[in-house]
Amino acid sequence: MPLVERELHRLAHHYMRREHKDHTLQTTALINETFLRLVDQDRVTWQNRSHFYGIAAQIMRRVLLNYARDKKREKRGGGTYKVSLSEADAVAEERSVEILALDEALQKLSALDERKGRVVELRYFGGLSVKETAEVLAVSPVTVARDWDMARAWLAREIHHGS
Repeated sequence: MPLVERELHRLAHHYMRREHKDHTLQTTALINETFLRLVDQDRVTWQNRSHFYGIAAQIMRRVLLNYARDKKREKRGGGTYKVSLSEADAVAEERSVEILALDEALQKLSALDERKGRVVELRYFGGLSVKETAEVLAVSPVTVARDWDMARAWLAREIHHGS
């Protein structure tokens, strides 16, 4: 358990570094939510350490995505009443829009090439190295590096043209 907790903490820090410093979801909450969802995985046959952390990275991405959607829903009214707007709130909402745009582009990429989508998920969101990503996907590190470069270029173009 301590080894898993340490690695989940590393993954969560990797994710949270990409968030605004005033982000209201705490690293510990992200770890706890991820762990609860991992424990609830009764249909998964864990193949190895990289497979486990690959799934953990996917779950963290989904938790943050759901959080961003909830913040966007709040912005649109969502049953809450805001007394004032702060600069931190505006930046957090802007970041939520960026996460949603990235997710939409990543879904399109995954529909075109599932492996490239998984490479982005594992490298960008999961913080896995090229070698670790290659292990999870059972391909060579050279293939992962090539997919990573192509996927980043494709996503940048898609997000830029989509905005």
